[in-house]
Amino acid sequence: MRAEWGGCRGDGLRADRVGRRTDGRLILDGVVLAPEPGSTVGVLGPNGSGKSTLLRLLAGLLTPTAGIVTLDGTPLGDLPRRTVARRLAVVEQQSDTQVELTVEDVVRLGRIPHRRAWTPASADDERAVRAALERTGLADRADRRWHTLSGGERQRVQIARALAQEPRELLLDEPTNHLDIHHQLGLLALVARLPVTTVVALHDLNLAAMYCDRVVVLCAGRVVAGGTPADVLTEELIAEVYGVRAAVHPDGPDGRPHVRFLGTLDRATAGADPPR
Repeated sequence: MRAEWGGCRGDGLRADRVGRRTDGRLILDGVVLAPEPGSTVGVLGPNGSGKSTLLRLLAGLLTPTAGIVTLDGTPLGDLPRRTVARRLAVVEQQSDTQVELTVEDVVRLGRIPHRRAWTPASADDERAVRAALERTGLADRADRRWHTLSGGERQRVQIARALAQEPRELLLDEPTNHLDIHHQLGLLALVARLPVTTVVALHDLNLAAMYCDRVVVLCAGRVVAGGTPADVLTEELIAEVYGVRAAVHPDGPDGRPHVRFLGTLDRATAGADPPR
């Protein structure tokens, strides 16, 4: 299997052999990621494989200890934070607030990178908020209180908030965690239709196969495979990376693979070391 995926030329968000050490421990090692503009890329891997760390490096929330993350060829660390915030939007696993906000209030937070401090919302701000609410199917809930929403609705509001930023790149860290199947499918269908470049960390292999154009698999901080879901999600890779026996069938939508799990393998260190 390939040790890296993608290149580092052209416009957009790029990670070129990035690494990250924390307290002397290697979290990521030589990761290359170069999403095609407008595509949806799934980042897969077992717990502790480095998915969230990679998303935080791409967002500029962490600094790589090796390699570089660039935006249109410029190192992310050399760009003003406001410039990055106008281009990149991030949706975390879960969000909460102790302040009594409406759905519209939360979505309007996405306009902060486009406004000067203490200035009122402009016509462009209000247009972007309305467009984000409509695209996410929340226009009729604009006046609802945040605390009255279900988990799935809250995640949609966070995506609407991200869209109000009018980003070109969208980063989502396990956005389907804690959601039921109905909301998982609805959320990822929405994300896949968005006219932005999306990088999404996922646990569920079948959801990745259904909604991602390409996937990259991390194991112990290294990229061990990348390509289309049909090319990557093989029985051999699932056994090596996850320590699970699986049957993979090309019977999903548009011939995309469907994974049926058969049981765990007797391998105590499954996922601890990248396959060779």
